[in-house]
Amino acid sequence: MKSIISTLKNPKRIFLALGNRQLLNWMSDEMYLKIAYRLSFGKKINLNNPKTFNEKLQWLKLYNRNPAYSQMVDKITAKQYVADIIGNEYIIPTLGTWDRFEDIEFDKLPNQFVLKCNHNSGAVIICSDKTKFDLKKAKLILDTKLKKNFFWGGREFPYKNVKPRILAESYMVNSKTGDLKDYKFFCFNGVVKFFKIDFDRFSCHRANYYDAQNNQLLELMEADYPPDFNREIVFPSCLEEMKRLAGVLSRDIPFLRVDFYEANSKIYFGELTFFPASGFGKILPEKFDYLLGEYINLP
Repeated sequence: MKSIISTLKNPKRIFLALGNRQLLNWMSDEMYLKIAYRLSFGKKINLNNPKTFNEKLQWLKLYNRNPAYSQMVDKITAKQYVADIIGNEYIIPTLGTWDRFEDIEFDKLPNQFVLKCNHNSGAVIICSDKTKFDLKKAKLILDTKLKKNFFWGGREFPYKNVKPRILAESYMVNSKTGDLKDYKFFCFNGVVKFFKIDFDRFSCHRANYYDAQNNQLLELMEADYPPDFNREIVFPSCLEEMKRLAGVLSRDIPFLRVDFYEANSKIYFGELTFFPASGFGKILPEKFDYLLGEYINLP
């Protein structure tokens, strides 16, 4: 099988796609992750003595399987989890949840709303004007996502037993800028070390990284979402409060990325992520893969 995969133009993408379709679920999690890691980085993973951030994320997938993590990654149940810890005022209002697209009562939804699945990453459908909303396209996207168990693509254990559902949320936007910036805080046992800001997500997705201590722009970057070092971003006045809340939510967890939005000077919870890019995303320069790895103390 390895020789077949190596002949393909993009073996990593093909391999993960096969995993997503549950065609490789006969593989043990360890075997699957070893192959996926080698295809991603061109080298063997060291699970006996992991050093890099991405190596340690794979180790955590295999050996840190806390059942509570499933509630934390489910976009529906995570809201109550977070509200219980930091308060309901940080939660984006839920407009409804459904098992099937056919169950959505669109006539009862406001003119603007957001649809997403609770059990995966991505596939956010934004409706800014219900009169122009493409129902067929939304149905195709959500029906496709509902059929997939997000666990199989990256063997991220927290997702394995999450029941797929559709979630509708209030439409959020910053009235001054017309967009909604996404602040992602990289937390290690309750300590925020880095944060990144995603922007231009629906045109040319970029992400800048900053040191959490002095908010200084770093040369750290993702291969998939390159930075724009010339982009001047004005930090919101609530940035320090976001850092504090991220620290509270990640307490006693080896690694957790806590995401917040800022809209009109108010903080809103986004999601909790245990494995950014499923631990297969290249971090550049490579020294940062090792630096972030040093911050993870494996249990």
